Amino acid sequence: MFNEFLKKVQSLHQQRVPFAMAFVVNRQVPSSGKPGDKAVIEQDGTITGWIGGGCTRGIVLKEAADAIRDGKPRMLRISPDQDTSPNPGVMDYTMTCHSGGTVELYIDPVLPRPEILIFGRSHVARSLSRLAKAMDYHVTVACKGADSVHFPDADELREAPVEAQSARSNTFAVVCTQGEDDETHLMQAIRSGAGYVAFVASRRKANAIFQTLRSFDVSFDELREIHTPAGLDINAKLPEEVAVSILAQIVSHIRNESIQDSAEKKSAHEPAENSAYFVNPVCQVPVEKKTAKYVVQFQERDYYFCCDGCKVAFEADPEKYALPEPV
Repeated sequence: MFNEFLKKVQSLHQQRVPFAMAFVVNRQVPSSGKPGDKAVIEQDGTITGWIGGGCTRGIVLKEAADAIRDGKPRMLRISPDQDTSPNPGVMDYTMTCHSGGTVELYIDPVLPRPEILIFGRSHVARSLSRLAKAMDYHVTVACKGADSVHFPDADELREAPVEAQSARSNTFAVVCTQGEDDETHLMQAIRSGAGYVAFVASRRKANAIFQTLRSFDVSFDELREIHTPAGLDINAKLPEEVAVSILAQIVSHIRNESIQDSAEKKSAHEPAENSAYFVNPVCQVPVEKKTAKYVVQFQERDYYFCCDGCKVAFEADPEKYALPEPV
C-alpha cells in the first residue's frame, strides 16, 4: 500500500497536476482509520490509499477539494461528540455514523508551480525566462531558433508550433516576439488554452496586430482577455524591469483568481447530475454513489448515504432535506 501511495504521488507530480495528501494522525476506536494511514486524493475525487470509510471518506473528499482550490492545508477532527473547548486551527465535524469513533486527519494540498510559456527570443523573453526560473516556475520557450545558449534556464525549448488547447490551467503565456512573426505566435498563445495571455507591445502596435487577427476569426472576447501592454505599470524600461512587471502581474492574477474561485465555489446543494458523487443533504458531505451503503428514494429521486445516522435523520423528515427540483 505504501509503495502504491508513493507511485501515485510521483506520477501526479510528474504530470504537474494538483492533488492532496491526507494522513490519519489520531483516532479513538471503533473508527477504521489508524494513525499512519494515508491517501492521495485527485481533483476528480479518486482516492489512492486508505484513511477510513463512511463519514470520514466523504469529509476528506470535500476538504481535499477545498484544499486544492485554496491551496491551504487543514486539520480535521471527526467525532460523534462536538468538542466545545477552544481548538484553534482544527475543523470539527460531527460523526453521524451510529458506529461512532473519533479520527483526526491532516490534509495537505500539493499544487504544481505555474508554467510560463514564452513566445519569442527577445531580450525581454530571455530576462523573463531567467527570473521565472528563479521563482521556481516551469519555463517553456516556444520559438524557432531558441536554444540553450540564449535560454540556459528554460525547462523546455520548442521549435514546433504549440498545439491548440494543450496548455494546463496554470499556464501563463507571454508573447515577447517584438516584431518576429507577432501574429502567428500571438494566435498560438490565444489558442493554447492558457489561463493568461500577455503581449509585450505598445497599445498602438497591439491594436494593429489585433486587426490582423480579427481577419483570422479571432473573436473580440478572445482579444479582450489579452494583457497588453504586458505587466503592471511600474514605468519599466530595461528588459529585466519589464520581466519583473510581467511576473508581478502573473502573481496578482494567481492570487486574485484563487479568491474569486473560493467566492464562486459551487454550492454543495448543487451536485452535478451525472456526477459519481452525491452530496448528502443532511451533513453536506459527498458520497460516492457506487459505494453508498444506503439509497433512499423520495419524490422519484435517489438520495445516497454513507452511514445509518444520516439515513435515519432523512427518513424522519425527508421534506426538510429534499433537494429542489432540477430546472
